[in-house]
Parts: sequence; C-alpha cells; structure tokens
Amino acid sequence: MQIDVVSEAEKLCPEGMPLAEWQLRVQLAACYRVFDQLGWTELVFNHITVRVPGAQPAFLINPFGLNYDEVTARNLVKIGHDGVPLEPTPHHVNRAGFVIHSAVHGARPDAHCVMHTHTTAGMAVACKQGGLGHDDFYGAELFGDVAYHDFEGVTVHDEEGPRLVASLADKRVMVLRNHGMLVTGSNVFNAFRWMWTLQRACEVQVAADSLGGPNLPLSDEVRRASARDAKAFEPREVLERMLFVSVLRRGHVSAAALV
Repeated sequence: MQIDVVSEAEKLCPEGMPLAEWQLRVQLAACYRVFDQLGWTELVFNHITVRVPGAQPAFLINPFGLNYDEVTARNLVKIGHDGVPLEPTPHHVNRAGFVIHSAVHGARPDAHCVMHTHTTAGMAVACKQGGLGHDDFYGAELFGDVAYHDFEGVTVHDEEGPRLVASLADKRVMVLRNHGMLVTGSNVFNAFRWMWTLQRACEVQVAADSLGGPNLPLSDEVRRASARDAKAFEPREVLERMLFVSVLRRGHVSAAALV
C-alpha cells in the first residue's frame, strides 16, 4: 500500500489556521525534504516558494539559516511581495534571495510555485553557450518550454526583476545563465515534476558530453512529439503527486516530521 504522508500531515491542521494555507505549508515543507533527499541543496541558500490564496499577496518561504531537512509546516515564513514577514516569526528571511521569486510570482498568475536550484549539473549546463540540449529522453520533453536569462551578477537588485520576467515570458523553465535553474508550476507537485525532468536532462547532458564522439541529435518533429506527449500524460495530478510522495517514502519521512 502506498502511504501518502503529505495527506496525513494535511489532516493535522492547527486550530485557527486556514486549511488551504496549512495544506500549502505541509506540501512546501515536504518539498524541502524531497530536495534534501535528492541532494538539490545549497547549504541554507536557494528557495522554493508558494503563493498563499487571499486578497493580500502572500507567499511561503523557508526560514533563512535552516537546513532543508529542518523546514516544517509551522516554521515556514509567510511574507509579502516585498519579502517582509506578514506575521511575527523568530526566523530570518533572505529577502535578497526572494528577488527572483517575487518577480516571477508577481508577473505570472499561473506560477503558484517557483523553484530555484544550484545543482552541479544544472549550473554546468547554465555555463554552456548552447544551454540545455533536447536530444535525450528528458531534454526532449522540455523542447519549446525553456527560456534564458543572462547573468547580471548576484541577484539581489529589484530592478533586475522586470528583465527576469521578460526573459521568462510564458515558459515553464528558465536557465539562469552562469547561475542555475528555475521552474514554475501550478502547485508544488507540478513544479517538482518538471524540476525533476529538468535535473535529469542536465545530468544526462553532462554525462553524454563527457564521452568521446558526437551526440546523436533528435529531429524537431520528435522533440515536439516528446514535449506534447509528456504534457498530455494522464492522470497528470495523480502522477505528479505519486512521484513526489515516492521520494518521501524512500526517506522514511513521517507526517509528524513535516509539521
């Protein structure tokens, strides 16, 4: 039997907490555990953020200074579009690190979850002039859905936000050149599915390019078919949550650990 610890933790909503926000808190805390298990960490840096529903713009972000496996539903920080906490919290927020996320959340209503990574394979691909290739199983699934943004230095200045948004346009994935990777999603599970696909594409590309001899290219027709079929996989919501929860089971993460 497949145990869904996310569903179990979602049932433990504290009194006075809106259920919709609590569910997002659980899902985001679980996502930090998933990233930790997969090695997609950068000490205490980088972020995964989600938008909290409501009239006032609000987002959940990891407490700055905690390791990914120390993030819980309760210690996540709710912040406004300016990165300032909306509620009392003993934790710090890396406001500079929210520059990318705030720009994307603000410009893309469909970007309910934003993920940013500095994995070795992702950064390696981001440093290549040709960017992400589309000649392997995973890279082909992302064909036509990848944007690029040129490196301007450490992303700490709000004025870069409009340029980031212009670079991303309507794409799901963005290669931050010389920097790392960014993925948007309709929810945590959806964003994770495509970040996993992107990470695998980067890993395969790095491995293939390390071998002697030319790579075998795919035609644009095959690439388009791969991307179309990957997006049409049904039932999508079930698949995305299944992938996510399977990682938690491998790490024996309990519902109690998430809250």
